[in-house]
Amino acid sequence: MAKTFLQSLLVLIVLTVLTGIVYPLVVTAVAQVCCRQQADGSLIRQQGHIVGSALLGQAFDQPRYFWPRPSATTPQPYNGASSSGSNLGPTNPAQLQAVRDRVAALQAADPANKLPIPVDLVTASASGLDPDISPAAAQYQVSRVARVRGLDPGRLRELVRAHTQGRQWGVFGEPRVNVLELNLALDQLH
Repeated sequence: MAKTFLQSLLVLIVLTVLTGIVYPLVVTAVAQVCCRQQADGSLIRQQGHIVGSALLGQAFDQPRYFWPRPSATTPQPYNGASSSGSNLGPTNPAQLQAVRDRVAALQAADPANKLPIPVDLVTASASGLDPDISPAAAQYQVSRVARVRGLDPGRLRELVRAHTQGRQWGVFGEPRVNVLELNLALDQLH
């Protein structure tokens, strides 16, 4: 019995070292060599400072910026430690009211805009952290941002086009615009 116990203890120690130390170190080393930017969190730096991640949405609510998808995370929006959707169905009264409130906020921010409001500007993503909006959602906001900043709307439309990413590998997903990257480029316009 003692021999079986010692063998079991030895197997536990070896497997703990292999799976708890060696394997994570090897995976980390391979990730750092193969895809360092992604392994480090796809961080976006500006003038040597980290300003965010290309993978996580951020709150932009000033009219001079393009706005992201709403976030359903708590206790504050875009909380990476609390990634989740609201789990409210499309007929839930709270969801319907939230959508109505978001539509009203968009219309109040740009009353002259009569374009249809893209759905991704009034509904949260499943994670509540989506950093991207559709090109239509970005184009919808061009008139507001141009008016507030005193910029030519055509110049902003071109900026949106320049920051529109196509389908992954030309097949998967939908075209998208990363809001943080777009707003950083917007701040660089003179």
